[in-house]
Amino acid sequence: MAHTRQEQLQAIERLLDTLDILRVKCPWDAKQTNESLRPNTIEEVFELAQALLLDDVADIRKELGDVLLHVLFYAKIASETDRFDIADVAESLNNKLIFRHPHVFGTVKAADAEAVADNWEQIKLKEKDGNHSVLGGVPAALPALVKAFRVQEKAAHVGFDWQEKEQVWDKVNEEMAEAKEAVAEGDAAHIEEEFGDLLFSMVNAMRLYGVNPENALERTNQKFIKRFNYIEAKAKEQGVALRDMSLAQMDALWNEAKKL
Repeated sequence: MAHTRQEQLQAIERLLDTLDILRVKCPWDAKQTNESLRPNTIEEVFELAQALLLDDVADIRKELGDVLLHVLFYAKIASETDRFDIADVAESLNNKLIFRHPHVFGTVKAADAEAVADNWEQIKLKEKDGNHSVLGGVPAALPALVKAFRVQEKAAHVGFDWQEKEQVWDKVNEEMAEAKEAVAEGDAAHIEEEFGDLLFSMVNAMRLYGVNPENALERTNQKFIKRFNYIEAKAKEQGVALRDMSLAQMDALWNEAKKL
């Protein structure tokens, strides 16, 4: 059941009041800093990402709450030294959203979502405190797979992309051949470089075909884990250690798991 705007605001206000009390009366909350909260924040974001991937509504709601707590907590910490508070955060975000949506709040035309995304990247370059280069907004600390997708996406929004998405397969095949050559040569540094190029080209292919590489790989991870756990469980039922099973035996159980 959807809540009214007033009910939503009241819920946020109660949450802010609770956080104010905890910051004063709870020994753990009272001693938290930006540095101490940061690892927990990263963990909470990953837990939210997992809930979203599984489309678990109850878990999504719970994890959103955990992430929201961290947002409010950082703003609370900043307010204690008069740097900013949650109102400044919300107002800054609101202004940014309006500025970056001139097709809604201004006179710019955008026919589809792709045009909106292209405009978004151009607008970010014009912001007073925004990025001063196309790739400047990609966080250095992003995991490599996510970073590859984001830099390719941003480059594409300013026209650096394949004219036809099918052309990417020539690049994938080229990088595959170069990786095989590097392996044959046996130079470890060159092998790493060429495998990196191959992986980068595959991420590009996924982007062009509308596949998020992080989601795709995580789904495959979960599929592998589920099937391997099946092999392990069956081995235990048979009283056999995995290391004592032949590859053929494990393959047979793997195929059973696939059918299930």
